[in-house]
Amino acid sequence: MIHFTVYDLLWMFFIYSFLGWLFETVSASLKQKKFANRGLVNGPFCVLYGITAVIITVGLQELTGIWLFLFAMIYATVVEWIAGHLIELAFKERWWDYSNVKWNFDGYVCVPVSVFWGFLGYVIVKWGNKITLKILTILPELLMNVTLLVLVGVMIVDILASYLLLKGKSKNLKKWESANDKIDSVRVKLGTLIYNFVDGRIHKAYPKAQKTENIKVQSKEESETKVFAYGCSFYKIVLLFFIGAFLGDITETIFCRITEGVWMSRSSVVWGPFSIVWGLAIAVVTQMLYKYKDKSDSFLFAVGTLLGGAYEYLCSVFTEIVFGKVFWDYSDIPFNLGGRINLLYCFFWGIAAVVWFKKLYPYISRAIELLPMLWGKIVTWILIIFMVINCGVSSLALIRYDERDKGISATSQWQKVMDSHFDDGRMERIYPKAKSTK
Repeated sequence: MIHFTVYDLLWMFFIYSFLGWLFETVSASLKQKKFANRGLVNGPFCVLYGITAVIITVGLQELTGIWLFLFAMIYATVVEWIAGHLIELAFKERWWDYSNVKWNFDGYVCVPVSVFWGFLGYVIVKWGNKITLKILTILPELLMNVTLLVLVGVMIVDILASYLLLKGKSKNLKKWESANDKIDSVRVKLGTLIYNFVDGRIHKAYPKAQKTENIKVQSKEESETKVFAYGCSFYKIVLLFFIGAFLGDITETIFCRITEGVWMSRSSVVWGPFSIVWGLAIAVVTQMLYKYKDKSDSFLFAVGTLLGGAYEYLCSVFTEIVFGKVFWDYSDIPFNLGGRINLLYCFFWGIAAVVWFKKLYPYISRAIELLPMLWGKIVTWILIIFMVINCGVSSLALIRYDERDKGISATSQWQKVMDSHFDDGRMERIYPKAKSTK
């Protein structure tokens, strides 16, 4: 497996963002018969292409053939679906809509476009990355470093400015204007001018953009009912993460006992029985499919199988790259893919999706909403702080565990602390199936 540097990934992000912007802009300009800057930001970058390309580059580098195409299609589709909803949540607008296209899902993704994403992902991993890395080695290193720093700085400013302006902050500048201060007056006019430019560019690029008001319904209902964590709110999702992490750990522990005849830790962290993979899966799938929880069992099973398999594969790659460990290996199970996932467990993800939404979620959701408003928020934030610290310590312990395996001596204080509190014996008890990788 190739371990790409941050330098490589940043350049890939910008290069593919630019190529994506070029493709989108040319397509939109030809269709509208006038120039249309299709980037989500003001610069010549379509960041969704860059983000997707980096995810596919890192996560799918071992795949070939139909599997590379299929997983690239799934990852790109999920990114597009999430991006569409985030834009709607932030700006109360729907910038694109595939509702008139056959086999669409929520209007934000559809099968024909997803197939095209799969083709692009295949090309990127098969040929694009090799060409990109070759070009980066040819060009002068100092020039490329300086250019990259400038691009990162400009991108950060561009994203923040676009977000604030599109949220309408510039319209409120007059509230801060002093009657005798001409500088503030100029600032207000300049802010309004920039806002009109950005807003106009977006609506020229996305002429079918529509205002949406349904985002406010949940918060309005919550304020009226005074119910803690009403609907699919932030507090509900966070608590579902903890519940899912705990239930996932218990489920895997019992499963190992039944299948292998031994009790073993299946926790992802050093403190407590929590499986981060399960917790994130429960939280994310609830957030994504909340509106579709009442759909048929076959629909939930199919979506759970596809998303669960793709998610587990990406988690396996991520943990191997970051911690140098393989925490599960299905090489001995038929119909596996690189030992990272297998068909049987993908079906388990599908079954879990059906059981979760049809059987468990309604009861757990109502139980969460019974918590008092104040105490519910206090408990949630205590759990968040605990898990942030827990994940941080666990990451350091795993990194040091991998360093010891490679014969790296402890020189800094944090390494000595990890060696003292989380030696090899304790780490092997917490992560009994972890295997080192080259």
